[in-house]
Amino acid sequence: MKETIGYLGPKGTFTKIAVDSMFNGEVKKGYSTIPECIDAVVNDEVTYAVLPLENAIEGTVNITLDYLIQAEDVKIVSEVIVPIRQHLMVHPDNVDKWTEMDAIYSHSHAIAQCHSFLRKELVKVSTHSMTSTGAAAEFVSQHPDQNIAAIANHLAAKEYGLSIVKKDIHDFDNNHTRFVVLHKNQTELTSNKLEEKGFKTTVTVTLPSDQPGALHQVLSAFAWRNLNLSKIESRPMKTGLGNYYFLIDIEQKIDEVLIPNAITEMESLGCKVSILGSYPYYLHSGNGVTLAV
Repeated sequence: MKETIGYLGPKGTFTKIAVDSMFNGEVKKGYSTIPECIDAVVNDEVTYAVLPLENAIEGTVNITLDYLIQAEDVKIVSEVIVPIRQHLMVHPDNVDKWTEMDAIYSHSHAIAQCHSFLRKELVKVSTHSMTSTGAAAEFVSQHPDQNIAAIANHLAAKEYGLSIVKKDIHDFDNNHTRFVVLHKNQTELTSNKLEEKGFKTTVTVTLPSDQPGALHQVLSAFAWRNLNLSKIESRPMKTGLGNYYFLIDIEQKIDEVLIPNAITEMESLGCKVSILGSYPYYLHSGNGVTLAV
């Protein structure tokens, strides 16, 4: 029986690009919300789930992180970093009329990421927010009688039969999104299609209350062991004002000495430490764009 992969749908989203880069012939099932996707792993509806965790421009996808921490049995087992390349696409019947379009549809983040292009090239065209870039592409494909466009990725153009008339219209070329692969088993998931760029161990740390210098002591536990941290971020614990935990990414695979001893040292200070996963991460090339002529 084939494994089922859950992801934040519908088809044609950047999440689906991450899914396709990590998995082959498995059954792939889109979910409309991030909590539904994580619950599907918890309830054994799917074997793996792929979700966005962080964007270089917009920051952490808080709902993914918050629900992942609540689902204690689910761990991060792999990560794919996908370049965010936004393109303007229309129904093939409207390729010659795209400069005179009436409206543009996309996710609000995608519209914001293409602000400079829209302001310079299509300043008088109204924009409309959709639940995802994939949903916007689907809407445009279903309304060939309307002179409208979508902002989405190359996969959306392929999935919904649209023609890309302007590629790479995003404001920042270095925009990427981290997509994490979740599983109930802590065993790392490797890829034979992508080049491994490194390894991470992600932990959450809750500091003891009313202890001056606690965060400094936590960071020192990593520093003197030469454990490089690529990310540290505070998040509210949702138990009252001033109560936070810290999300920490360690640029190293969990070992038998350094990271376990760092955790032991933090726990001796009164901290609560949880390991969200120790996993390889990969960089997607972002290729696959063809401009309509």
